Parts: sequence; structure tokens; C-alpha cells
Amino acid sequence: MTEPPATEAVSARVGHGTWRLLFILSGNMVLDAVEVSVVLVALPWIGADLSLSVWTVQWLMSGFAAGFAAMLLLGPRATAQWGLRRCYLVAMLVFAAASVAGGLADSTALLIASRVIKGGCAALTAPAGLALITTTFPDGPQQRRAVSVYSLFGAAGFTLGLLLSGVLTGASWRWTFLFPAPLALVLLLWGLRAIPDTGRRTPPRLTTGIVRNGPLIRSTLGAATLNGTYAALLLLVTFQAYDRFGWRPWQLSLALLPACVPLAVSVPFAGRLVARFGTRRQIAAGAAAAFAGQLLLLLRPEPASYVSGVLPTLLLVGAALALSFAALNMQATQDVDPGLRAAAVPLFQTGVQLGGVLMLPLTAALFTRFGGYRPALLAVVLAGAAGVGIAVTGTRSGPPGVDRAGRGPRPERNPS
Repeated sequence: MTEPPATEAVSARVGHGTWRLLFILSGNMVLDAVEVSVVLVALPWIGADLSLSVWTVQWLMSGFAAGFAAMLLLGPRATAQWGLRRCYLVAMLVFAAASVAGGLADSTALLIASRVIKGGCAALTAPAGLALITTTFPDGPQQRRAVSVYSLFGAAGFTLGLLLSGVLTGASWRWTFLFPAPLALVLLLWGLRAIPDTGRRTPPRLTTGIVRNGPLIRSTLGAATLNGTYAALLLLVTFQAYDRFGWRPWQLSLALLPACVPLAVSVPFAGRLVARFGTRRQIAAGAAAAFAGQLLLLLRPEPASYVSGVLPTLLLVGAALALSFAALNMQATQDVDPGLRAAAVPLFQTGVQLGGVLMLPLTAALFTRFGGYRPALLAVVLAGAAGVGIAVTGTRSGPPGVDRAGRGPRPERNPS
């Protein structure tokens, strides 16, 4: 079977059902984003309760990223063979089961395995959701509005995960594993009625043209560096605040908000900012802001207070995400032929997740080995410096809005 044309999907879904579908997909996007951050605040308490080192407990974060990255490469083939609807619904069911298994587990291996499985499920549902939106909503203002809502929910989900983690960990860290299960089942039941069956299609394939695309590769490396250093820095700040300030979970979750709220606030305006300044300038500015925040904390690895020591760093890395996140996503595909984007996007998203898979274990290993924050922070700073180098290379390849062949300005892709 072949995938039905987009126009048929549009004609079948336009109306009240389309916005119900968007609500379900956006809810799932929130759930996936929450999963990225909900265990962050709980990590020190999990480590203390189970007598785990920072090196071991960090796998609850990097394991999710590893599962996400692995399934991103396999997911397009699975959805092509079995259809988006079937893969989406099965992934939600497995996600709920893994949440329960993780929440009830006493084994560290089972805890980590549940996170890897949930990461793999998220890698199926998130791209499937975006694909359903682009084939269900007609091109133009309606589709841009739908993608904007979908992106906003995803950006807000990370912030919501931090807040939930602060509340749930105060009762028991196990609730950070258990609470997604009923939400996933609700979304599954709603999805049974609302998600269309797209049928089977030919799986996208990587070509030499994709892997040699300069803007795509630079965006992938830049996003991997930004995401990896961001996750590693938050991991170190979390344990630093736990050890040095003795905060409760809700205090720690509030303290981390400056690192993620700027992204959620800026998403609705991302298209306008890129249209005005271009992707390359924003990516370079974001890389510089992230590096400045990392360097600032390295110079003061044992801050005397949150306001004078940790807060400036969190504000800078929050600004870095607001500047670079959307710009990196747009630059990744703006020079890729539309027919090849189905293969290019998973490559970019895999690179983003691999940044966390590499940086989290590295920083945790350095912290555990040397018993202090400075060696781990130094690794983050060096990776941040590499990110600046990648971004600067992008600005030298041409002025914003000029394609690789130098054929003159063209409009940037608007995500909203």
C-alpha cells in the first residue's frame, strides 16, 4: 500500500476533528517533553535512597536520550511499514507500561531500562505527531498555526516537568515514574478515535546529498553541543544545589526555571526573530551565551549563593536556548530538498539526542572520579567552546538568507 495523498487526508480531517487531533498530539508532545525533565530534580533523592553515585543515577536521563536516539533511526522504517497510527498507539501503550514498571522497580537496571524504553516510545510518537499535523492541516496559515501550537506545548512541557518533579519528589521520587502512565492511557483512548490511518509508504533513506549538506551537518553538530552541554550543566547544578544549599525538591525545581522559561516564552515569536536576524546570527549568539554561562560557573564552581553564583549562569543558558533552538531546527532543513526532509529530520534529531548521551556520562564520570565540580564543568566549557566554533563557521559561510549556491536572499522557513 502507498500513503494516501496529503489532499485526501486534509479533506477527510478538516473541521472540528482536526483541532481535536491537534489537542491530542499536543498533549502527547507535553508528555514527551515532561519526561525529559521530570526526573532531573528527583535524581539526588533517588541516588540517596538507592545508594547510587552520580555516575549511575545520571543514566536515568542519558538512558532516555539513548532510547530516543536509537529509535529515531529505526522509527521511520517502522512507521513506513506499519503506518503512523498503529505505531503511535502501540508506542503510547508501551510508554504507559514502562512508566508503571519503572515506578514499582527496586532494581537500578530496571529503572534505567524503563527510561530507555520510554525514550524509544517518545521517538516514535513525536515525529509521528508532526507528520500527522503536516498531512492533516492544509498548507498556509492553518498549518502554521497548528505547528506553532504543537511547538509551544513541547517547549512548555520541559518547564512543566520541572515543576511536577518538585511536587512529586516531595511525596516520593517514584511518582515521577508513575504519574505519566494514566496520562498516556488517556491520550491512547482519545487517539483511537481521532488519529487517522495513513497507511504504508516507502521509508525515507539517507543519501550522500543529505550527509554532505553543510547547513544540515553544522546544525546537527551545533544542536548536539547545545543540548548536551545544557543537560550536563543542569545535572551538575542540581547536585550542587542539593549538596551546598540543602534545598527541598520544590525549591530546586523553582531555582531551575530560569534555564527553561525563556524558551517557552520565545517559541511564539521564533519565526519573526529568524525572519529579522536570520538563523546564523541567532545560532552564533546562542552559542556565545551558553558558553558565557558555562564559563561563569567554572570560574565560581562553589558559589556562595544562588543569586550571585548560579542564577546568572541559568539565565544565560536559558537565553541561549531561546536564541538558538528554533534557528537550529530551521537551518537544518532550509537547504534540503523537500523530498529528502523525511530522512534529514531524523538525522538532525538523532544528533540532538546524542549530545546528551555523550555529555551526561562524561560529566558524571569526571565528577565521580575527582569528587569535585571543576573537572566536570571544564568538560562542559570545552564542549561549549566547540559549539561556538561550529556556530562561527556557519556565519562565515555566507550572510543570513543566502543559500549555498549564492543565488541571493530567500525567505527563512517559519515554524509558526
